[in-house]
Order: sequence, then structure tokens, then C-alpha cells
Amino acid sequence: MKIITLVENTSANESCIAEHGLSIYIETEKHRLLLDTGQTDAVVKNAEALGVDLTAVDTVILSHGHYDHSGGILPFAKLNPQAAIIMQRSAAEPHYNGERYIGIDTDILKLPNVQLIDGDVRLDDELFLFSGVTGRRCYPQGNRKLSCLRSGEKVEDDFAHEQCLVITQSGKRWLLSGCAHNGILNILDRYRELFSSEPDYVLSGFHMMKREGEHNEDEKAVIVQTARELAKLNTVFYSGHCTGEPAFELMKEIMGEKLIALHSGEQVI
Repeated sequence: MKIITLVENTSANESCIAEHGLSIYIETEKHRLLLDTGQTDAVVKNAEALGVDLTAVDTVILSHGHYDHSGGILPFAKLNPQAAIIMQRSAAEPHYNGERYIGIDTDILKLPNVQLIDGDVRLDDELFLFSGVTGRRCYPQGNRKLSCLRSGEKVEDDFAHEQCLVITQSGKRWLLSGCAHNGILNILDRYRELFSSEPDYVLSGFHMMKREGEHNEDEKAVIVQTARELAKLNTVFYSGHCTGEPAFELMKEIMGEKLIALHSGEQVI
């Protein structure tokens, strides 16, 4: 198995672009995958710089319907028009941060290889997708500004469009989420319902991003409580993107070696 961070907010490789977005390249025994595609064509440029052959990718998983995870889909599709692009049906809804549109480019929905799914789907013995996260423990405070358009009306986003990828390989399980808008603790609760265990590894943003000194006391309390809960698990966490550096450093103090940073151009395993 191989995992490479193609796009992230920071770069560990001077040949690779950093942008506000996330894209992870994964090789398993049976698949070549992308989880998300970043915000722009940086995914294509960084893959070329790293020697990653995107024409060999067979599956793209979109974690949720936001531009900073889907913006590279159209540039990727020009290079590789065959790969299946799998997203929850509700990821196609218009999404907003305040008045600003943050949803996907609707031209993506015109691609013939897009597959809109509803709920949990097992793709094969390696890959499983789940959604349906309803818990609200340590819910990310940044979600309060986010909405979606349903039946012509803006409503608070419930993140039903967020899906997680579980990869089973060599007796280990990896849980991957783009931003964990539903809250990483709630996602892990849903994972336990499905698998009656904890994942060996988690790769996810935690949606806690703010500049240094901008987190209020309630937000800090959520970050600290989340880190304390995660530190109890026999799981290694890789995080970046929407976690933000101040929150990451606060969590790192609590989680130590169980928390590892992601950077563009870096091989995870």
C-alpha cells in the first residue's frame, strides 16, 4: 500500500504546490485511488512532479461537496476520462459559507463517469464508503456558517453529503475523511457501529481552522476534548488542511506521536 499527499495547505516538497485543499493518492493491491482533488489543477501538476501516474487511477472518491476538495476533478478528467468519480447524491446540492458559494462546479455532474450514491456502499473487499453520521459530540464550531440550498431554501448544512472511505489492506483498516465536518468523534462512533472496532489509521482534516489567537474558549474546549478522546485510542491519526496549524499544535501536545501532519508532496506510507 502507498499513500501520497498530492495537495494540502502546506508543502514538504519545493516542487509541489500548496493550496487550501486536499487530495490524497492511494495505491492498494487492486486499486489506484484519489480521495478528493484539491481546489485547482495543482493535483495534476503535483502528481507530475512526484511521478504519480494519474492516468492509472481507477476511482476518485469525493468526500463532500465543497470546492476545495472537488476543484481538481475537471482537470483530472481531461487527463483520465475513464476513472469512476463517486460522490453522495447530496454533494451535488449548492453549498454556501455565508453568501459565498463553496459547492462543486456543476460541470462535474455532466461527466459520464460520475456516480451519485445514496448512503453506504461496499465497492469490493478493499473499499467501503459510509455516511449517515448523526452524532454531534465535539461538533466543529466552524459549521455554524455553512448552509446548503434545498427546495430553493437555504438551510443549515447537516453534512449528509459527507462520506468516509474505509480501506482494508493486509489485515489493517484505514479510515479516510476529507474534513470530518460531522466531527471526527462522531465519525469514529459510526465506524464502530459498522466494524465493531477502531481503525488502525485515520487520515482526515478536523475542520478546526482559525488563525493563531482566534479560537474562542468554546472552540478551544472542543479541540482539547477531541484530542483527549483520540489519544485514548490505539489509532494513529494523520491530519492537516482544515485542522489548521494552531489547532494541530494544541492537539499534538495532547496526542504526541499519535498525531502526524500532512503536507503536499509527502509520502505517508
